Amino acid sequence: MTYDLTSDKKPAMISFRHQYRTSLGITFDILEACMDAGMNGILISRVSQKANLSHNAVVCNCQRLVDAGVITDSRTKRKYSFTITEKGIQLYNELKRFQDTIKEINIRY
Repeated sequence: MTYDLTSDKKPAMISFRHQYRTSLGITFDILEACMDAGMNGILISRVSQKANLSHNAVVCNCQRLVDAGVITDSRTKRKYSFTITEKGIQLYNELKRFQDTIKEINIRY
C-alpha cells in the first residue's frame, strides 16, 4: 500500500499481479539469444537460460521459428543448436524497433 500524507483520501492499492510475457516477447527473447551467439549458434539449454523458459517451451517456440525460416537448427550427437538466419536478423531488428516504440509510449506488450 502507498500513503499520500498530504491527502485526505484513502490509501491506493498497488497491484502486484505477475505480468506474463506474450508470445511476441518470448520470440524476441529467443531471437536475442540467437543474435548474441552469432553465427556459431547457441545450444538449446543456453537459449532456455537466456530466455528464462523451460526446455519444453524453448523446443516448441524454436520449432515454430525454424518452420518460419527465422532460425536454423542443427544436431551434433545429442545436442541441438540454433543459428539465426538473415530473415531472423531482419525480424529481430523490426521487433527491437517495435519494442523501443512501445516503451516510449509506455504500453506493455
